[in-house]
Amino acid sequence: MRKIDGAALALLIVGGLNWGLVAIARFDLVAAIFGMDFGETSAITRVVYGLVGVSALWVAARATTLLGSDRLHVPVGA
Repeated sequence: MRKIDGAALALLIVGGLNWGLVAIARFDLVAAIFGMDFGETSAITRVVYGLVGVSALWVAARATTLLGSDRLHVPVGA
């Protein structure tokens, strides 16, 4: 599981950086890596974007395990 968790985290970082660059500089890092212009997609970029999405689902599903359930506890009345 640790390798999958690490890979998912790395993909989430790439996805987060990409969206930040899109918002701030109108620059699509994933498209640029594969030699395309902003907004262009290909099969490989769609695979990367899909893997980022699956990684988000993976990390969300494992959040309590990855962070420790006690760190996610919100006291009643908070």
